[in-house]
Amino acid sequence: MPDITYREALRQTLRYQLQHDERVFLMGEDIGAYGGSYAVTKGFLEEFGERRVKDTPIAESVVVGAGIGAAMAGLRPMVELMTINFSLLAIDQIVNNASKLHYMSNGQIDVPLVIRMAGGAGSQLGAQHSHSLESWYAHVPGLKVVVPATPYDAKGLLMTAFQDDNPVIFIEHTALYASKGDVPEEPYSLPFGKAEVYRAGTDVTLIGYSGSLHQAFRAAKQLEAEGIDCEVLNLRTLRPLDTDAILASVRKTNRAVVIEDDWEFGGFGGEIAAIIQEHAFDDLDAPVLRCSGADVPMPYAAELEQAALPQEADIVRLVRSMV
Repeated sequence: MPDITYREALRQTLRYQLQHDERVFLMGEDIGAYGGSYAVTKGFLEEFGERRVKDTPIAESVVVGAGIGAAMAGLRPMVELMTINFSLLAIDQIVNNASKLHYMSNGQIDVPLVIRMAGGAGSQLGAQHSHSLESWYAHVPGLKVVVPATPYDAKGLLMTAFQDDNPVIFIEHTALYASKGDVPEEPYSLPFGKAEVYRAGTDVTLIGYSGSLHQAFRAAKQLEAEGIDCEVLNLRTLRPLDTDAILASVRKTNRAVVIEDDWEFGGFGGEIAAIIQEHAFDDLDAPVLRCSGADVPMPYAAELEQAALPQEADIVRLVRSMV
């Protein structure tokens, strides 16, 4: 399989959808002439034209609202928001309209809308561009929340997002766009709600998603040298969440650490810890631990930004305390 970047994996899926489904169009700030803030849509305007690739004003609520209306009318739009922080300007449209219209219409209205946004930190983009707010959207019934960690995930999960008749929040970690991995050339889909055992192990389960998956894997490699065998679980989606895979892994290893860039207080890691405690308490040999970001707005300075994020050394320390 070709070794391509996370960015290129996304581009392949978007191009495939534009080529094979006339209902699909893309809209967002700077996605056309500029090629996208992260160069995912570079060249698409020239290839597909203004009817299919639409530059929009800097007005996130308007852009998402237009996407919802187009989806209700039978199209399959993809809205790109520059960062997950900017999605807060459209949160009324996302939470009060996109997520609820199918329910409030008694199933008469579908909203097949894909909302792509960049999340996470590590790229020195400052406090208003760098947070991990995926747990906010995972809290809302009616939304699918997708958090790909690898180029293989990115292509397969985005393909599935376009096949779904529900609104999908598709969150791409800013630090992953240049990362590489093996990706099949042909189209393929990965199911929502199906986690991946990224690394098999027997002593402790490290649960991660998006950027934190790679931190968990690197920590597992360090701990391997100490004789501690970590299983690394890649969640892929937060809503739906593969609780069966989480519980199966914890029942195998009897310990768990949840890793996320998000703030610990009210973060998604707490939801995972509660699920494990409720359904696998008797299998635990130690309390479930969380490795999360510092409880501060994300700093801009590189050294402070890294200090505010969970690091492999933090994961290693927590695992040593358990085993």
